[in-house]
Amino acid sequence: MFFDQLDNYTVRDIMSTDVLKIHHRSSRMEAIRKMLEHNVEEIIIYNDEEKVVGVLTFKDIMRPVKFERDLEIQLESHEVQEVLDISEGAKAIEARNLMRREKIGRLPVTKNDEVIGIVRTKDILDKVYSKIDEMHEALGHIIHNLHEGVCVVDKDGIVMLWSDTAEKLYRVKSKELLGKKLESFFPTALLLTVLKSEKPIRNVYHSPRDKSYAIISAVPIYINGELVAAVSTDRDITETANLSVELETTKEKLDYLQMEVNKINENQYSFDKVLGKSQVIKEKIDKAKQVASTNSSVLIGGESGTGKEVFARAIHQVSGRKGPFVAINCSAIPENLFESEIFGYEGGAFTGALNKGKIGKVELAENGTLFLDEIGDMPLYMQAKLLRVLQEKQIVRVGGEKPVDVDVRIISATHRNLKTMVMEGKFREDLFYRLNVVNIQLPSLKYRVEDIHIFLNQFMAEFCKENNLSIPKISMEVFHTLMNYDWPGNIRELKNTVEHLVVFSKNGEIIMSSIPEHILEKIGDSQYVDTPENYDLQENIKHIETVTIRKAMEVVNGNKMQAAKLLNIPRSTLYYKIKFYNIKEYL
Repeated sequence: MFFDQLDNYTVRDIMSTDVLKIHHRSSRMEAIRKMLEHNVEEIIIYNDEEKVVGVLTFKDIMRPVKFERDLEIQLESHEVQEVLDISEGAKAIEARNLMRREKIGRLPVTKNDEVIGIVRTKDILDKVYSKIDEMHEALGHIIHNLHEGVCVVDKDGIVMLWSDTAEKLYRVKSKELLGKKLESFFPTALLLTVLKSEKPIRNVYHSPRDKSYAIISAVPIYINGELVAAVSTDRDITETANLSVELETTKEKLDYLQMEVNKINENQYSFDKVLGKSQVIKEKIDKAKQVASTNSSVLIGGESGTGKEVFARAIHQVSGRKGPFVAINCSAIPENLFESEIFGYEGGAFTGALNKGKIGKVELAENGTLFLDEIGDMPLYMQAKLLRVLQEKQIVRVGGEKPVDVDVRIISATHRNLKTMVMEGKFREDLFYRLNVVNIQLPSLKYRVEDIHIFLNQFMAEFCKENNLSIPKISMEVFHTLMNYDWPGNIRELKNTVEHLVVFSKNGEIIMSSIPEHILEKIGDSQYVDTPENYDLQENIKHIETVTIRKAMEVVNGNKMQAAKLLNIPRSTLYYKIKFYNIKEYL
C-alpha cells in the first residue's frame, strides 16, 4: 500500500545530483581515491565519446583485486555493452521496478543523453519510510479524532489499535489493552465473533454501559486471501437515542395537546354551536351538514355579519379532513401581493422577498380547507389562476417552475351578487360555476327575529365572563326596541351592541339609555311598543310576530306571496310561522 505512494513521485524528486565521473582509462586506484575523497558510494565510467560505459561501487572495483598491482589496471576492464539508465521525468516506481527486475541497486539519471544524477534503491526506501512515518502520524490523528471508536485486533485477537473515542465510550485506556487479548476485557466482543466466522457483521445495537448506546460494525481484514486482522467501529448514539426518547415524549404530548385543541375546535365550531332556533337557520344547517362530508366546493352567501365564516368552519370540522382550516380575506390583500400570498414564492422571486421563499395559503391548507372570504373582491387575473388550481389540483409558486400537487377543499363566501358580477364581466363565469357547486345563502338577522334573544343571552354571558362582570337584567322596553331594530350589520352588529349595553348598564340593569344612539335614532320613538305585563320572552316574541303577520295579511288582503314580500321574509318562512303560531284564519 505504501509503495503505491511512489506514483506521486518522479525520479527527479528522489535522485541524488552528487554524481562522480571518471574516464575509462583511469586506474582502479584512481577511482578508489576519488570515491574516498568525495565520500560517494559509486562512480560512473565514461569513454572518449562521453558515453557511460559502467557504474561501479567500491565493492565492484575491489572484487577482482588480488594483488596490489591489480589496482593499476584500467577501469575499461569493467566496461559493459549497455548501461541501464532512466530519464529524470520517469516515475519513481518505474525506477524501482527496473532495478528490482535487473537486480541492481542504482541507475544513472539522464537528460538529453547527459548524466545529471543517480537514483538508488536506498533513496527510494528512505522516501517510502519517510512517507510511512507521515502517513502513520496522519492516520493516528484521523483515527483518534473520528466520531466512531475504532478497535483493531490481529488474527489471534490481540489488540493492535484502540482509539481515543473508544477509550471514552468504553472507559478503558489504550495502555491497558494494547498488546493484550481483547477477550480478557470484552469476552462477548463482536470482533471475536468476526474472527471465528470470518464474516462481516454490521449495525448491531448495544449498550456498552448504563444509559450509553452505540451501533457497532466489524469486518475481517484479508491480505492475499489470508485473514490477518479484524476492525470494528463503534458509533456513539447516546445523544441521538436520548433525543429520540425526548422527541417521542414530546410527540406524545403534542398529539395529546392536538387532541385537546381538536376537541376545543370541535366544540367551538361545530354546528351545535351555530346559534338559532328559527326554521330558516335550521334548514341552512341541515344543508351544510349534508354537503360537509363531500369534497364539493361550497359558496356561502349573505350580508356581512351573518356568520359565513362560522358556517365554513363548521363544515370543515364535520368534513373529517385532516389538514387545517386556512382563512383568507380577499378584500384585505393588495392586488400586487395576491398571487404570492395565495401561492407563495421562491427565494429571491422579487425585491423584498425572503431568501428562503414563503409557502402560500393553498399549500398551508394541504389536506384541509381553504376559506376564501369576500371572493367577489378577487382580481380577475387571480380568478383565472384559481380556476386552474381547481381543475389541475396543482399550484406553481411565484418565481418557481416546478408544479406542486395540492389536495385542498375550497369554501368561498361573499356578500355580493356573483351572478350579477358575471353578467357585468367582473367575475369569471367558469370560476363561478366551479365555486357554486353547493350554494348556502345565510339569512339576515331581520329574518330571524325569534333568534335575537338567543344571541343576546349568549353574547352577554360571554362578554361578562371575559370581563368578570355580573350579567345585568334587560328591561322589557329595551328588549322590544332591539327586537324591532333591522340590524343591518346582522350578528356582528348585535354582538358589538351587546358589549355597549353591558358597559353602559346601570345598577345591574340595561335600560333605554344603555342603547347606542344610532339605534335609537333609526328606530324612532314611534316604533316603541308598550311594555307588557308578561315578562315571558317566548310569549312576547310570539305576540310580536303574530300581530305583525296579521297586520301584513290584512294590508294585502290575505295574499301570502305579497305578505311575505312586505314582511321581507321567504314565503316558506311565512307558511311555517302561520302554522307554528296557529294563525287559523290564514291556514
